[in-house]
Amino acid sequence: MYVTYLEKGVISIEYSERQQKIIDIVRNNEPITSEFIANRLNVTRATLRPDLAILTMSGMLDARPKVGYLFTGNNAINLVSEQIKKTKVSQIKSMPIVVDEQTSLYDAIVTLFLEDVGTIYIISNGYLCGVASRKDFLKNIMGGSDMHKVPVGLIMTRMPNIIMTHEDETAIEAAIKIIVHEVDSLPVVEKILQNGKEYFKVIGKVSKTNITKLFVDIGRQKV
Repeated sequence: MYVTYLEKGVISIEYSERQQKIIDIVRNNEPITSEFIANRLNVTRATLRPDLAILTMSGMLDARPKVGYLFTGNNAINLVSEQIKKTKVSQIKSMPIVVDEQTSLYDAIVTLFLEDVGTIYIISNGYLCGVASRKDFLKNIMGGSDMHKVPVGLIMTRMPNIIMTHEDETAIEAAIKIIVHEVDSLPVVEKILQNGKEYFKVIGKVSKTNITKLFVDIGRQKV
């Protein structure tokens, strides 16, 4: 997807070849499901997620539950929509909930519920090494793990399989990552180089709630 700036605060979008094919398929067959589109293009539905996210967020397509995708034809974005795309992660991030990898499952679960979050970030020597969600904790509790003896480091999703964001990324880029990878939140990280190796310090988080608040604030013209 390419963005071209026009007059009067409006921008025009030039879509990729596959995105243009998706637009044509939807326009000629609406309403249409993502499964149908994937079959027509001979790709998986997972492959299409980023393209469909961009097309719906740009207003070119409309996604309706239990109906499918519809063609709307909006190929320009007004200033309010552009404001969303200019908002940086640094402007919407919130406080992350962090525990050490040696923290017991019990203490980590207590922290999860006391802070009322869906995901906690795990650190080792001060740097991000994993994440654990409510689903991860539930799975291990049902498996009979001793919550007081098992460290959270044993059940977490480890680096490099963690989807992250950075302060200078846009809110829309973070939102697309959340949609594409089907996660509740992203750790906001600062990259640190030590002895030729990359480490990541957790300095915030962006969740679905952060994204929702941004849209509400823009709708109320507070941003």
